[in-house]
Amino acid sequence: MSFSLWLEKGWLKEHTPTSREIAELLAVADRSLKDCQVAGLSNAGKLDMAHNAALQSSAAALAAAGYRASREAYHYYVIQSLSFTLQLEERIIRRLHKLRRKRNISDYERPGVVTEQEAWEMVELAKQIRQQVEAWIRNNHSELAREI
Repeated sequence: MSFSLWLEKGWLKEHTPTSREIAELLAVADRSLKDCQVAGLSNAGKLDMAHNAALQSSAAALAAAGYRASREAYHYYVIQSLSFTLQLEERIIRRLHKLRRKRNISDYERPGVVTEQEAWEMVELAKQIRQQVEAWIRNNHSELAREI
């Protein structure tokens, strides 16, 4: 698969990003990373906030690459796009999707199913993705890193 095939299938749209947009997406990721570490937050809350941090960081990388995911299956494609932008290993992307599904189950079907280990694993993954996205943007799209 490639971004060009994703465009053909309608999973992505071409997008012209700005340095402000990139900075704002990463600022939301930073806020979510801070919030997910508040003492007393539930495991589901930690996972949810950390997932949002990873999603916003991933959206920043996708935007920097010149694309935006379509609304249908947005979360899936934004996370999946890390295989093209950061060249993340498939096993990491699979784990992110598994934690995303766990978040959905906890939010919409069965509260209380998120373990402490899963929550902290998502926090660590989100931190790593946030750092890697910024480095990738600085190295590959420095013109978009002015406001970071």
